Amino acid sequence: MSDIIQLLPDSVANQIAAGEVIQRPASVVKELVENAVDAGARNIHVIIVDAGRTSIQVIDDGKGMSATDARLAFERHATSKIRKADDLFNLHTMGFRGEALASIAAVAQVELKTRMEDDEVGTHLSISASKVVAQEPVACPVGSNFSVENLFFNVPARRKFLKSNSTELNNILAAFERIVLVNPHISFTFHSNGVEVFNLRKGNHRQRITDVFGKKINQELLPVDVDTTVCRITGFVGKPEFSRKKGAHQYFFVNERFMRHPFFHKAVMAAFERLIPVGEQIPYFIYLNVAPEDIDVNIHPTKTEIKFENEQAIWQILAAAVKEAVGKFNEVPSIDFDVHGKPEIPMFDPQNLHTNIPKVSADPQYNPFRQHTPRQHEAKDWETLYRGMERNVQDISQEQGFFDMQVESHDMAQGIMADKSPVHYQYKGCYIMTAVKSGLMIIDQHRAHMRILYDGYMRQQERVAGSAQKVLFPEVVQFPPSDVVVLERIMPQLERLGFELTSLGGSSFAINSVPSGIEGINVVNLVRSMVESAVESDAARHDEITHGLALCLARQAAIPPGQVLGDAEMENIVNQLFACDNVNYAPDGKVILSILPQNEIEKLFN
Repeated sequence: MSDIIQLLPDSVANQIAAGEVIQRPASVVKELVENAVDAGARNIHVIIVDAGRTSIQVIDDGKGMSATDARLAFERHATSKIRKADDLFNLHTMGFRGEALASIAAVAQVELKTRMEDDEVGTHLSISASKVVAQEPVACPVGSNFSVENLFFNVPARRKFLKSNSTELNNILAAFERIVLVNPHISFTFHSNGVEVFNLRKGNHRQRITDVFGKKINQELLPVDVDTTVCRITGFVGKPEFSRKKGAHQYFFVNERFMRHPFFHKAVMAAFERLIPVGEQIPYFIYLNVAPEDIDVNIHPTKTEIKFENEQAIWQILAAAVKEAVGKFNEVPSIDFDVHGKPEIPMFDPQNLHTNIPKVSADPQYNPFRQHTPRQHEAKDWETLYRGMERNVQDISQEQGFFDMQVESHDMAQGIMADKSPVHYQYKGCYIMTAVKSGLMIIDQHRAHMRILYDGYMRQQERVAGSAQKVLFPEVVQFPPSDVVVLERIMPQLERLGFELTSLGGSSFAINSVPSGIEGINVVNLVRSMVESAVESDAARHDEITHGLALCLARQAAIPPGQVLGDAEMENIVNQLFACDNVNYAPDGKVILSILPQNEIEKLFN
């Protein structure tokens, strides 16, 4: 029997490795920029065309490479950062495996121009699908210039399953932001299709955070700084009043490397327990410095999962540091200058003792113990109050328990509407209760109104433009550059809903028009929330984007729980709800109404 096991060619082995290291264009940007940081660059320029599908170019002014090093850098497991296995536990660089350049060259066409400071001329190297096409001397500045074109050109399946350009560009920006936030001593520029997205000058961490996410975030941050024998923790956490339900910027860095760590995330959030509403998030930027031998980064190819030797101790130190930062902030007394509607308290003047004594008026004839005989009202035509509420056993399933009866068809909905009581009762400002033929119907007013608004916004999307109203003073909203990409993608749907946004340059937009009927809502927070929902959903299909925007807008514009309604308002909500196609569930899948059957009510009094 012949042997069947054989060694794979290097080109095939490189493509297999590329599947782990190079997952999308963002992976290429991450690896090339991290190499530039390791090379000691002080200025790094990233140029992207078509979200990395056509071209990715990274230019740095680092050490550069010799002709031999440039050729050897594209071989598998060729690296200048470690020499032996023990070096894996004493890492001071971002890269160490020596797989990135070989993986990139296996699935793209790569050109490299590089020169060291002591060399008179540099090296120009061209590689396509792991094969060296040409190598020649060239005149170029000190540093390296990597140009990666036609990514996945020889792996059509991988290229086919790339997301849309806006999604891929958003992933590239996310990877880029993780690197620039931890390297404020390096200047960065980022261009996409000829448009400058970032121009970051070197400074400190706080300045870099505001340059990336806007100046508004500067007033939200509290400094964190603690130094122990186990670790050094610096950075910033958000103030409790700036918590938000989604879109909070949360970053952990250890030894200048981005990481994900759910355990440490709980340590940060534990400091804000009972300070923020349940389910809301706090922004934070935490930088940990730990001895390299106490961590292991060689767990996953993406290097975002890191194992700590003293994990529990660091958790305690981190939680205490964040609590201390929040405590210092809360110790500052707040002075309340809001005196609108407050009683005016005159100042005491010892020279003027002729003060008018206030007069108290009282009814001397009032006797609280005097018994008052209530007027007797003769009950007339009381039977009419209960007309139409007789028990109908056929309408109630014997198998149903409390609050589990739903409207199953449009005809059933019309039947309920025909037999419902014209008078409604509101319970605790949250629920509308009305009598129907089959029992007692209880409606969640917030979810019911959300369903009504959602259906209206979805119908509005089918038209050319929604009902919009101009604002007297346009509001200005600022986004991070990564969110601007998503905003431009969903702009047509926003215009159909009634929003009109005008770019002011950079990442700022003016809100000139808003949909009618959302008076009293903070439109800046509303637009920001809609964009954050689109970022989190990562939807590419038109109908998914439309659903997400309509749901977010309906949730914000719906009647809040606790708002007192008049009988006419409750009647209007009930009528509009039963005109919807789905009266049982809100657009987010939660139950809108339940019916307590008549027989169950009677059981309560037996």
